[in-house]
Amino acid sequence: MSATGTDTTTRTLPAFPFGRRGDVLPEECAVLRAEAPVARVRTLTGDTAWLVSSYALARQVLEDDRFSLKDTASPGAPRQYALTIPPEVVNNMGNINSAGLRGAVMRALNPRADGLRQWLRERADEFVDDLLAEGPPADFRAGFADPFSAALHCKVIGVPFADRRRLMSGLDIAFMTSAHPFEGSRLNWYKDLGYMVDRLNAPEEQRAGLLGRLAELRTEEESAHLTDEMLATVAVSLFGAGAVSTSAFLVLAVLALLQHPELIAYLRAHPERMGRAVEELLRWNLSIGDGLPRLATEDVQVGDVLVRKGELVLVLVEGANFDPAVFTDPERLDLDREVNPHLSFGAGRHFCPATGLGRAHAEIALGVLVERLPGLRLAVPPEQLVWRTGFIKRLPERLPVLW
Repeated sequence: MSATGTDTTTRTLPAFPFGRRGDVLPEECAVLRAEAPVARVRTLTGDTAWLVSSYALARQVLEDDRFSLKDTASPGAPRQYALTIPPEVVNNMGNINSAGLRGAVMRALNPRADGLRQWLRERADEFVDDLLAEGPPADFRAGFADPFSAALHCKVIGVPFADRRRLMSGLDIAFMTSAHPFEGSRLNWYKDLGYMVDRLNAPEEQRAGLLGRLAELRTEEESAHLTDEMLATVAVSLFGAGAVSTSAFLVLAVLALLQHPELIAYLRAHPERMGRAVEELLRWNLSIGDGLPRLATEDVQVGDVLVRKGELVLVLVEGANFDPAVFTDPERLDLDREVNPHLSFGAGRHFCPATGLGRAHAEIALGVLVERLPGLRLAVPPEQLVWRTGFIKRLPERLPVLW
């Protein structure tokens, strides 16, 4: 059968993605992992894909270079959903490496940069001060998670924090998942690209962060082939992927703690264990709303299935992260879990380059919250939360809290 299958066959396949709530593990994860760890599903576009739900097979796909991220954007390839960014941006880390920009990017994403942790702590305190001044109930996402994530990425990229609202609002379109292309996605991309080009060409005294370093590279002979648009693309894609991921993770991490209030007291009593707790919250986190996509560039055996060249494979991260073959009692949120090889940052050549930065962001945020808001709790029943649809992340529109 071809990658797309017949119309009749496609219609009878399970529809993917599964549930949109980020606080309930979809029942399909355990069933598929036990009965069909490589299973056919129907994607949002109506194409078919192989959904990989066990840890061992997920890791195999992510680490095997015969499964390509770049080629998922090729014309005619089966898709998870319509592209909302230019095809060449899909393989962003590959583009960064091939353009010789990896050094500049990794320096910008260094969590051990001088004064960065203290700066993050100060910003977290400021946002808690704002919540306290507003008084409960307050929206944790709008009042803390979004601005704290935006602040970090504005600093790293080198753009004014005052511009965060326009940049964050663009993410609502950039990371939509749709069955068909739509006009606004293209306009949205080039609007943000134009903004980053302008910042790249700001007066020298206004340049900072990654954009400042990219602007300097233009004067070096080996970087003469890099256009402003190429450099700005790096900034747009890193800001978008970083800000949406860190904010979504933080929202769902806090929601998990609010549903297990004894763990807030545990973290307050044991701040030295925050690093281990963050790893467990990363494993537990269901913010990745869709599978990680790869396209087979040749025939590859995955478990009992021969995946054919040109077929789409989706790695179900929550399937892997809750696999009892790897994680003891996986449906227990254990903040003292010692061995935690979760796949929340991916694996292989596309392992997230900002893992250290993401961990620092989460550790500092949660440390400040449990210290200063020990009575933090949900302001509404969890079943009343409104979960976003058609988005790359599982995310509540608001997270109303009390303290």
